[in-house]
Amino acid sequence: MYELKDVLKQCVERIQRYRQQRTRIPEQSTRMSLIDPVIDALGWDIHDLEEVHPEYRRRGVDNPVDYALLILRTPRLFIEAKALGENLDDPRWANQIIGYAASAGVEWVALTNGAEWRVYNAHAPVPVEQKLFRVVSLESDLDAASELLSLLSKENMGQNRIEELWRGYFIDRQVLADLLDLFGDGEPAPELVGLLDDRLPRLTRNEIRSSLIRARASFDYPAPTMPVRSIGAANPATSLTAEGPVTMRTGSSKSSADGVIPPRRSKRAVSHTERSIKLADIIRVGRLSPGAELYARYKGVSYTAELLADGTVRFGGRPFPTPSAAGRALKIDANGPGTPETVLATDGLDFWSSKDAIRGDIASLKEIRRRTADREDG
Repeated sequence: MYELKDVLKQCVERIQRYRQQRTRIPEQSTRMSLIDPVIDALGWDIHDLEEVHPEYRRRGVDNPVDYALLILRTPRLFIEAKALGENLDDPRWANQIIGYAASAGVEWVALTNGAEWRVYNAHAPVPVEQKLFRVVSLESDLDAASELLSLLSKENMGQNRIEELWRGYFIDRQVLADLLDLFGDGEPAPELVGLLDDRLPRLTRNEIRSSLIRARASFDYPAPTMPVRSIGAANPATSLTAEGPVTMRTGSSKSSADGVIPPRRSKRAVSHTERSIKLADIIRVGRLSPGAELYARYKGVSYTAELLADGTVRFGGRPFPTPSAAGRALKIDANGPGTPETVLATDGLDFWSSKDAIRGDIASLKEIRRRTADREDG
């Protein structure tokens, strides 16, 4: 068996050579040249059906899984293969394999096109898009790919080491979500203002609130690592998301708590002017109208809310101080209280859209806020 990192380097060389040929590499060829060697390097015997079962069916009527990796004849990991160049963002692929794994009692799933690997926890009590644990690209970061794939080795799957990392990551993601929710989308949560008001008796609540709006809060989690000596190649500095520590600032456009979605796109810098603009300010300059309808789509269902003159939002007959609070209430109504979907923070300015009274189009509240800031800065 070759060392994992050496095999991954060979895969990268093949991928680059295949791309230069500009001919489509079918799935079967992708499996043979880019996936089988990795499985072998991870310590699984690809020639033994009791360890690596291609085209696995739990029942004869089921659609086959490309690979089932077994320990003591029990499936521990499913791998779904796609052709090199196939877009793994298509939700059909993840939904299909995760659904099958959940029904088969298999916790861990990998989806790959040979160049990119995505690992999911099929049993996580969250929506499919939040079951994603990590994603790596062999061409972009060989160390991160080696670390993640090392967790899928026969030895490490047998000892369930990936579960240790997942549990910490899952907890950190929920805590991070609530931390971000306290700062809100430019409007700090009242309970945070109240807490500081109790601790800072010499300051008024308005002074504290204004200070929090100006603040750039950062939450930087240490990168969890799992040294794997048996197949080497783990990089101890690689982070939870294989893209750097989880660091969020108030005013950023999307939190990592919304799910680790690869690859992380670069974010436009948000100016102080933009962060300080409230919905009431946007109403005042005439870009949003009092009583304007807000629109949101969640789990395939469209919802509406009403924007009140003071910038609060009325949803389901109830007033909410921020769009984020209204969005979270919507999710609670849709899923029921205490469900996993309601744990994660909602970026209300991204969640809700409305009509821009100046341009006449429908845009997210975040985009309308940006337009308002650009107009003021100009």
